[in-house]
Amino acid sequence: MRLLPALALLLAALPALAVPGPRQTQIRPGELWEDANGNHINAHGGGFLLHEGRVWWFGEHKVPGEAGNQAWVGVHCYSSPADDLVNWRDEGIALRVSDDPASDIAAGCILERPKVIYNAKTRKFVMWFHLELKGQGYGAARSGVAVADSVVGPYTFLRSGRINPGRPAQNAPAPGDPNAKHYFRDLPGGQMARDMTLFVDDDGTAYHIYASEENATLQIAELDDTYTQHTGRYWRAFPGRFMEAPALFKKDGKYYFIGSGCTGWAPNAARSAVAPAVIGPWTELGNPARGPNAEKTHFSQSTYALPIPGKPGQVIFCADRWNPKNQIDSRYIWLPIEWKDGKPILNWKPAWSPAAL
Repeated sequence: MRLLPALALLLAALPALAVPGPRQTQIRPGELWEDANGNHINAHGGGFLLHEGRVWWFGEHKVPGEAGNQAWVGVHCYSSPADDLVNWRDEGIALRVSDDPASDIAAGCILERPKVIYNAKTRKFVMWFHLELKGQGYGAARSGVAVADSVVGPYTFLRSGRINPGRPAQNAPAPGDPNAKHYFRDLPGGQMARDMTLFVDDDGTAYHIYASEENATLQIAELDDTYTQHTGRYWRAFPGRFMEAPALFKKDGKYYFIGSGCTGWAPNAARSAVAPAVIGPWTELGNPARGPNAEKTHFSQSTYALPIPGKPGQVIFCADRWNPKNQIDSRYIWLPIEWKDGKPILNWKPAWSPAAL
């Protein structure tokens, strides 16, 4: 196993040696998606940031085989012109795992679902991610944070930990609530945080949304003005519903959520919901997927809802088709979010173009 990090780093360097591929015109969900160098895009559980006319894609860099279920390289970054979103340029590794075995992000840890937001006040790019300490399975349930002066990094890891230790939720449950036993258990040391996303509202307030309480309940935690700390204010959502893979977006003054149930790497029926505010109250809208394999969300799991720059109201459902036996071959399922009766809909499309929407 000592050789694996070195092998993974070698694989990470291969794109620079590849022959450029042809320019693509359509997104083909589930097919091998090559970057501008002709290599499979390696950015899973991804998040996206619009900055200076380009969209930046951050995701987990996977290595071959079951070793890909741990982090041996770090967070990979790609970018595309804002009016394209089909052709992506490899920007390299934005955050590398550490060779120091004492580091929270030591090679071999589990580092998932990185998301990056830009803070105009501090002029810093802030990355949050789900972190599990090396050798501890999914027991740590921490969040990690890193910062950079440039969108591509390198990002400097700041710390990891549980969320808001000792602070009660703004909508704290009553003692004895059967859907809150893990909330009360973790209250002194901080709330668990696994699958996650970030959302920045129109007023600049940023929120950290994550699966908590042994995945039974989502929590929505407010970030401070630096986006690197929590304010102590957070809300519980969907108590006892066992949701993960959260993705949020805003349309016509309402807030929409798409996520999944909790079935490990296996796909399940997606969940959707709407609220008048980020913090809720949330009303469930059912499974947004339609057509063949809708009960499996087209064999995918949500990771982000990407607003299409220059096309108000148009949003892309970004998801992963996980392959836990060989995660480097996990594929991307991107579909335009359509609407019916005020609900988001995910119709299967074997090929489509963001420019045509």
